This record gives sequence, structure tokens and C-alpha cells, in this order.
Amino acid sequence: MKLTSSSFGHNQRIPAEFAFCAPDPKTHVTLSRNRNPQLSWSDLPAGTKSLVLICHDYDVPSKPDDVNQEGRIIPPSLSRVEFYHWVLVDLDPASGPIRAGEFSDGVTPRGKKGPEGPRGTRQGINDYTAWFASDRDMAGNYYGYDGPCPPWNDTIPHHYVFTLYALDVAKCAVSGTFKGADVLAAIKGHVLGQASITGVYSLNPNVKI
Repeated sequence: MKLTSSSFGHNQRIPAEFAFCAPDPKTHVTLSRNRNPQLSWSDLPAGTKSLVLICHDYDVPSKPDDVNQEGRIIPPSLSRVEFYHWVLVDLDPASGPIRAGEFSDGVTPRGKKGPEGPRGTRQGINDYTAWFASDRDMAGNYYGYDGPCPPWNDTIPHHYVFTLYALDVAKCAVSGTFKGADVLAAIKGHVLGQASITGVYSLNPNVKI
């Protein structure tokens, strides 16, 4: 089972058009095009009835104290946690590659609608939902894909892992508003195979990728 992308190579930099934020020399950061990347799969296991796609960043600072603060940096030694950027279920394995910009094309304040998505899929809420919860202009349920926006003062590059799961069921056993952890729990015992591709991104001009 393989997962590939024409938008970026494995362990290579994700272009800014597929990110929520892009670097800005004056303000550190600006909103970007926020398009989902192109993704293709092959060599699916026999009996695959549906696909689940999850994207997460495992380099998110565990403490927000220094995040995006002038005169401060986020040290590499700080412990890190996961941040979900995309939770997609009920994807037809025969529907063909995901096209760039098909599921997300632009930043949507208060989040895109869901859980219903293109191609008869359903999409969970990503972790921008919690991140923007106290922002009066941006608060809402962020369904589907919203791309990278790591702290501009982080001293390490962030890794974005896109993982495709082949399931032996046609419909994932989640309902209503669901998150990445809900899906991972629901698919236990139903995964025939999985494949991943990792992209790297940073808003800090001093971080080399």
C-alpha cells in the first residue's frame, strides 16, 4: 500500500499554498491559500471497502507561553503534542486521487461546514476548533482540512503526517461531530493496511528544512 503526493515529496517542504499561514517579512505571518495537497494511493489490500485519511502534526509545543511572542523563542527541548489538521472518513477507494484544492481552497473564518464533505465523505473537526475557541472573529467548528501554521518563533521544523487507512467496512463507525481520536478508536480491528507521507513546514526563516 502506497500514499504519494505531487504537491510535495516525502520529508520535503510543503509549499505555502497548502498551508494555513505563510511567512511574512514584516508581520512574521500572513494567511495563505490553505489548499489541501494532492494525494494518490495504490496497492490497496484486497477487500478494502473504504479509506480514512488523517493528517496530524506531532511537533506542537505542549505549553503556549512563548508561542508567537516577540523576543522569545520556543526551544527544541520543550515537550511536544499532536495537532490534527484533517480527519476524513468514508472515502471510496475507487474514487481516484484527491485533487489539490478539492477539499479546501482558502481560509474560512469560523471554519468550513461539515461533517458532510465532497464525494460522499464525512469530515471531522480539526484542532483549529480548540485553538480559535476564544477568538471572537475566528471561533467555530473547523471541519476538514486546514493546513500548517506553526509558531513563527519555533526553533524546529514541524512534521505533518498524512496517513491513509484501508478499512474492511464501507462506513466508519463515528457519528455527529467527531475528532481524530474518535476515528482512531472506531477503526481498531478494521484496518487492512496503512501508508503515510510526511511533509515539513516552518514559518521561522532561521529554521532550515
